[in-house]
Amino acid sequence: MTKGERIRAMYEALFDRFGPQGWWPGDSGLECIIGAILTQNTAWSNVEKAITNLKREGLISVERLHETPVGRLAPLIRSSGYFNQKAKKIKHFIAFLVERYDGSLEEMFGEDTASLRRELLGINGIGPETADSILLYAGGKPTFVVDAYTVRILQRHGLVPESTTYEEVQDAVIASLPEDPKLFNEYHALLVRVGKERCKKRSPVCEGCPLEGDPHNV
Repeated sequence: MTKGERIRAMYEALFDRFGPQGWWPGDSGLECIIGAILTQNTAWSNVEKAITNLKREGLISVERLHETPVGRLAPLIRSSGYFNQKAKKIKHFIAFLVERYDGSLEEMFGEDTASLRRELLGINGIGPETADSILLYAGGKPTFVVDAYTVRILQRHGLVPESTTYEEVQDAVIASLPEDPKLFNEYHALLVRVGKERCKKRSPVCEGCPLEGDPHNV
């Protein structure tokens, strides 16, 4: 099998075992974006608590977030960890959205994917994983989100080298699949699922894993 064929076969094996994952949770594009920022270095359960607080205060709104000072925003997202820094990151994104796109997510997501990705990466506090999460989950753009689970699984299966970059991993996956945001969404969610349950950082549980039959599993 070629690398591309193996990457596609891994998706099929994961989907057959786990089924659709229903990602990304969020009632609106803005909520997905806030979630993408808050989920950095924390569990999703902690993000949910923070978003509940923001909803309670009526702050899932570009206008309201734009006028809300960091000092008020930060305590509301305390559960997500690094809450002072994350409050600033949210404010940086909102300032960008207001100044560049007059506060319109629809206008922002009307940009082509590559150009918008470059713009997002220029926002203080927005790295590749967060930018791609915004593009894919909030904007429905055809890009693939690479996280620690993705890198670990592909390295253990010999699909990317031990020393690799975010973009190299992303390119390997995108080149192997149809350009379909729904597929990219589902594959990322499935990799997170098997990463948490099977392909753990220490003591991976390979026996019975849906990817156990891959010929290069290491």
